[in-house]
Parts: sequence; structure tokens; C-alpha cells
Amino acid sequence: EMPNKVANKGKKTIVSSGAASSSKKDSNSLFEKNPRNFRIGGDIQPKRDLTRFVKWPKYIRIQRQKRILLQRLKVPPTINQFTHTIDRNQSDKLIKLFSKYAPETRQEKKARLVKEAEQKTAGKDPKKESAKPKNIKYGLNHITSLVEEKQAQLVVIAHDVDPIEMVVFLPALCRKMDVPYCFVKGKARLGKLVHKKNATAVALTQVNKEDVADLEVLKKNFRAEYNDNKALLRKWGGGVMGIKNQHMMSARAKLHEAEQAKKQKY
Repeated sequence: EMPNKVANKGKKTIVSSGAASSSKKDSNSLFEKNPRNFRIGGDIQPKRDLTRFVKWPKYIRIQRQKRILLQRLKVPPTINQFTHTIDRNQSDKLIKLFSKYAPETRQEKKARLVKEAEQKTAGKDPKKESAKPKNIKYGLNHITSLVEEKQAQLVVIAHDVDPIEMVVFLPALCRKMDVPYCFVKGKARLGKLVHKKNATAVALTQVNKEDVADLEVLKKNFRAEYNDNKALLRKWGGGVMGIKNQHMMSARAKLHEAEQAKKQKY
């Protein structure tokens, strides 16, 4: 009997003091604590922004490095002028006007050629029957010759042509020949007007009677903003340093100001 009594004394019943006990304690509180455990086998990790740790493709890295370099380096006025594009309201009006004179698509060209062939078979001259269409002119060489001959009424140049040397002469030529010009954001936007991927520049030579007033307003605005704007040809670009460098320079300037203030006291 004695050994049994000893055995009963040695046994200890363990009561779990886990979530149940804590819930009893916090039962009066409005919000119960439910801490998450992010160790192995625990809760799912939260989503983090890992863009800084991504190894981006080389062409993306080159694009970004080029953009930073263009901010850091000093850019001469002839190249910096391409960053001064027209605002959104003006660009909307311009695109609306130019889209009316978009060149014919492949289907329209096919239909026109079929019609001309029918007229020829009927013994008529197709050139006399149909008037010359008023379309947007595109292609850098074509626009250059139109500006030189003073046939272009308005020239629109894309701001992001690469290499920029292809069109860097065009604004100077437009000013010399007194042809209004402007810069628009996106060569793809100009390309869309002429059913191409990209277009470096587009021009208008003729418009219908109902659009003459709109064209004259745009020409007047762009002439004042670009052709007659002498400040645009003197303004350098770039020279914008990084945020760390800016903080360092501002701290230096504050120290210099403090030293000057001390010297003035004495």
C-alpha cells in the first residue's frame, strides 16, 4: 500500500496556461491581442517592395542611368530647348487639327487605286476628276525641303528623338526661314498620326477653309513661344544634383552663413 501512496504523491497534473487563460484575463478588454509569429512555420510574411533588390535588364539600367546623367550634366541650349514642350491644352488642339489631315491608310489607298483604274478604263483622266488631297507631311528629309522652300506652314517636332543630332538643326532652320514650329512630347504620338510607329517631325502645308482660323491661332502662339523667344536659346539645362548632394550643399551654405554672422559681430 505504501509504494502506491508514494507514486500518487509524485504525479503532478500540468494545467495549460495558454490562449484560454489569456483570453479569460483579456475578456474585459475591447480589443484582444493576437500577435503574429513570423518564424519558420508561422504566419505568412507581409508583402515588401523589393524593387531596389531586383536585377533589372541591361536596357532598363541604361535608360535609367542616361536619365540621371542628363539631369547631372550641363546641357547646352540647342539641346535643352527640346525639353520645353507645349502644354496639354495646346497639344490636344494641335493633335485634333492634324488628325483631320492624316494620310490615307492601306485600305483607303487600295480603294483609290481601284477607282482610278475604273476611271482610266472609262476613258477619263483620274487626275482631273479628283483634287489633290491635303495631308500631313512627314519624313525628316521631306520636311527639311518643305521648310527650305517655305511651303510648310507649321512644323511639329518630337522631343525624344534618339539620337537628337538628327533633328537638332531643324529649329534653327525654321527660325531662319520664319516657319512656326513647336515641340511635342512623344515621337510615338506623332507616328500615330501618320500610321507609323514613330515620327521625328510632321508638318502641314495646306488646310481647308474651316480650319484656317485654328491654324492661324496656333501659328501665332508658337511663333511667340519658340521663334521669337530669345531666352530659349540662352537657357542651359541640367546641373541638377542628387538629393544627398543637395542636403550637403545646403548644410555647407548654412555653416558659411553662420561664420559670416560671427565675423560681423566682431
